[in-house]
Amino acid sequence: MEAIIVNFRQGRTTQKENHMILKVEGVDSKDKAAKLLEKKVTWKSPAGKEIKGIIKSAHGNKGALRAIFEKGMPGQAIGSKVKVE
Repeated sequence: MEAIIVNFRQGRTTQKENHMILKVEGVDSKDKAAKLLEKKVTWKSPAGKEIKGIIKSAHGNKGALRAIFEKGMPGQAIGSKVKVE
């Protein structure tokens, strides 16, 4: 299964560099998003480096997910795909 990185998790004045908001195709409610909790996600850089993370919670009511990745997640990852296992 694949997901798209939509944005960093952020507040009004803060931004969490290793927390990302994901959107999975076909998941459009909080209930469907709850079934994907604790699944592992992997982002692969163009250079071949893999950064792993885990889905921790739903984000909002429209099926977005919050994932926490290892350190080193670049801003260029926004808009790219991750693999959900």
